[in-house]
Amino acid sequence: KKKTAPRSPSPTMATGDQSKKRKQRYLPQNRPAKKKGAYPLKPGVQGFFISCDGGREFQASHEAINVIDSFFEELVHGTGLKVNSCGLLEKPINKKVTFSYSDDEDEDEDEDGNEGEEEDEDNNGEEKENKGDGDKTEVSEDGNKQLVEKEVASEGSCEVKQLAENDTEKKEEDEGKQKNSVEEPPKKKPCTEEAKVNGNAETSIDKLIDAELKELGDKSKRRFMKLDPGCNGIVFIQMKRKDGDPSPKEIAQHAMTSAAATKKHRSRFILRLLPIEVSCYPSEEEISRAIKPLVEQYFPIETDNPRKFAVLYGARANTGLDRMKIINTVAKSIPAPHKVDLSNPDISIVVEIVKTVCLIGVVEKYKELGKYNLRQLTSTK
Repeated sequence: KKKTAPRSPSPTMATGDQSKKRKQRYLPQNRPAKKKGAYPLKPGVQGFFISCDGGREFQASHEAINVIDSFFEELVHGTGLKVNSCGLLEKPINKKVTFSYSDDEDEDEDEDGNEGEEEDEDNNGEEKENKGDGDKTEVSEDGNKQLVEKEVASEGSCEVKQLAENDTEKKEEDEGKQKNSVEEPPKKKPCTEEAKVNGNAETSIDKLIDAELKELGDKSKRRFMKLDPGCNGIVFIQMKRKDGDPSPKEIAQHAMTSAAATKKHRSRFILRLLPIEVSCYPSEEEISRAIKPLVEQYFPIETDNPRKFAVLYGARANTGLDRMKIINTVAKSIPAPHKVDLSNPDISIVVEIVKTVCLIGVVEKYKELGKYNLRQLTSTK
């Protein structure tokens, strides 16, 4: 049998292997490079669905995190303005402004008037005393006049001498104290327990600051985080809710009521801010399964006050779904005592579909609060 030589690898195979080696050589520690940017929006998250100006998604996402965080702190710590159930402030902002200089001037005038009256009274008293002395001197004889004058002069001179001596003694004492303070340098205090306690407190504060900075740098411990929905004019802020934290619905409702009451501009790029409590794939089965916890929370079966509800549907970058099928699946999942009322609903169910993700949330007073549009609520027109 003839011996066949081994086949040489084709030039295309050789070039492909070389290119792979070159690429791997330049990667850090032979690891695949991570994708930069926000994480994509996926089912199973809750947060806030925000619409913004087109092309301003990056600025709107950073602004939304700051705005939502500020409203969250107001709601948790109770630092915000108190709003009634009607959406009005309990304590009005407009107050009577009183300037300090106006009160001071009135007080100065009163003081000047009182001082003038006191001076007049003193002068009148002195004049009366002088008159009395004059009468006494007239009644007395010529010899007695000289004695009285000498006595008064001697008493006045003694008083003046005593005052002068007291002033000189005080000055000497003050000078002596100043010399002693200059000559004797301050003694160095030994290291006491108080200094140690202060040092420990400073180190503990530094440690707390370092730990807080590490938490802020770690993305897994952030409360609010932006996700990329993949559409223009939309931002999604994920909320990692902890035990005891308010729900996205409560934060959004507090933000809208305070904005409507104060008319204070908090944002530049944010338009509409809707709370999202459930997210799933946009199919009828998944929606009916995911909406069950919301139905149990907001639409209980045994209740004396049935609620009127409406379904708000919106779809972006997805044209393969039937709008009425999705609305009917949501409406059928609500139990019997509650009814549909599109004109004046007590509560509205938000259904937003973005590509292959269905976002569901619940809002109250949707029309009264300007359809949860921050710019519309804070506008003066």
